[in-house]
Amino acid sequence: MSDVLDQSALEANAQRLVEAAKRAGADAADAVAVRGIALSVTVRLGKVEESERSEGDDFGLRVFVGRRHATVSANAFSDPDALAQRAVAMARVSPEDRYAGLADERLLATAFPDLDLLDPSTPDAATLTARALAAEDAARAVPGVTNSGGASASWSLGGLVLVTSHGFRGAYLGSRHSLSTTAVAGEGTGMQRDWEASSKIYGADLLDPETIGRNAGHRAVARLAPRQMPTTTVPVVWEPRAATSLVGHLLSAVNGSSIARKTSFLRHDLGKPVFAPGVSIVDDPFRPRGLGSRPFDGEGIVGDPIELVSDGVLTSWLLDSATARELDLTTNGRASRGTGSPHPGSTNVTLRAGRVSRDDMIRSIRSGLYVTDMIGSGVNGVTGDYSRGASGFWIENGELTHAVSEITVAGNLKDMYRRLVPADDLEYRFGINAPTVMIEGMTLAGR
Repeated sequence: MSDVLDQSALEANAQRLVEAAKRAGADAADAVAVRGIALSVTVRLGKVEESERSEGDDFGLRVFVGRRHATVSANAFSDPDALAQRAVAMARVSPEDRYAGLADERLLATAFPDLDLLDPSTPDAATLTARALAAEDAARAVPGVTNSGGASASWSLGGLVLVTSHGFRGAYLGSRHSLSTTAVAGEGTGMQRDWEASSKIYGADLLDPETIGRNAGHRAVARLAPRQMPTTTVPVVWEPRAATSLVGHLLSAVNGSSIARKTSFLRHDLGKPVFAPGVSIVDDPFRPRGLGSRPFDGEGIVGDPIELVSDGVLTSWLLDSATARELDLTTNGRASRGTGSPHPGSTNVTLRAGRVSRDDMIRSIRSGLYVTDMIGSGVNGVTGDYSRGASGFWIENGELTHAVSEITVAGNLKDMYRRLVPADDLEYRFGINAPTVMIEGMTLAGR
């Protein structure tokens, strides 16, 4: 395992690519090396269906000739000069891009925080199989569960090496353990399914397999005998894992690329109230053991934590260097990258908890919808129009009553965000995290 963790050879090869690019005539260049190792096991009905392992190192070289640039990728490192010559030849016939270029040298990271991203324990296939079987067994043991959609356990190791021609050199590695299962309840056309999953940097931080299985089973059984509801306007409550989708739509709208292309419904709202007072959304690449944590971004910049929304006010876009230049701003270290060119992205995003409890939120509703699952992708990023299929439970006189399905929740995200109220039940489970949220005055299209 120690040879896998040693990235010195990858760094040396990335450095050779940059030097080869300069020899080939590039004015500037950067090279990335991406290490990936993954092991996964899938089981169903008590038997292993698939066991898979993959590993490899991929390389990418980006070169600049004046304001022209090109990127080439390779999954083997053999002839850096040939790869560099191809890249430079491509760049010379590419159109000029006045915003292209390496990150500002003054912004490059010089020290990297320790984010505890590498679990020293490495599970083998037998360990992963035992986890998956235990989760599926627990799901199938729930009364009312009639079948299994299977269970999957995986471990992966991924990292990034970045070397630039203007002096940056950095590398990091991170591990990830995941476990999920899907349970099926009911028979025939009345069957319902649901799932539970856990993903963590450290295997010891995973939800235990029995909890994952039981949660999946109980969720599937609770969805049996759903009813359709009439078209109406009511408050809608999103459970935490469904509420993350609302944050995801915001991240698309504040992505610097969307702003530069003028394809975001929030492009005129920087510095303006977008949410209700008290609502805050933070992007933090430095959370220890965070699924989206990283010591530097895809251009070598340490992006400090930022509040995208502060007390309801939209305060920042997600920017890499190119989009920042196009918008006459400074990058905030949100460049994401594989072996291709950088693009703006997020890290660990959190809609911070509010003050009201989930139970009090539900008790305050006479009639409404509690959403547990969203279907489809009916969101217009240009206008903010929102129309998505949903299922969950009907709220009657402050209590969850029966399951509902085949309902469409509709509105406009700008209006929805202004009415969004977060509860106090925030948990850190995903790359995007949110508590339960409520939005009043939503249109439900039913039967």
